[in-house]
Amino acid sequence: MTKSSANGFNAGARRKARHYALQALYQWQISRNPLQQIERQFLTEYDFKPVDLEYFQDLLHQIPAQVGELEQTFTPYLDRPLKDLNPIELTLLRMGCYELAHRIDVPFKVAINEAVALAKKFGAAESHKYINAVMDQLAKQLRAVEVAASRR
Repeated sequence: MTKSSANGFNAGARRKARHYALQALYQWQISRNPLQQIERQFLTEYDFKPVDLEYFQDLLHQIPAQVGELEQTFTPYLDRPLKDLNPIELTLLRMGCYELAHRIDVPFKVAINEAVALAKKFGAAESHKYINAVMDQLAKQLRAVEVAASRR
């Protein structure tokens, strides 16, 4: 299991962590099984050698712990009620919002790009465009200084 190094991290290992976290959080959202049970299942059934395990665990446990706050943060940017989002879109918005709000070590462009890439892989046909639009607005709110600096 790949761990982040003190000097940085392995981008591929983080990408895999997000991939598995999306699947695990989707499973939690649908089944409401305990997170520890879902985590054990993933660690048993999947090869976690190329995965940033600490990042996976952070996403898996912190997003459900803060789900209300996260949803409150991104709901103003939705064009439909929260209940009308499909489960993948909802999970991706929670993940992306969490990264923007709580993982300052992740550049805002990376958070957006990773959410869009996962939407292309797992979401409905055009969901990546929706994820991109909402995440862009979130970044302007949560990372205003970073976004402004990127435009200079």
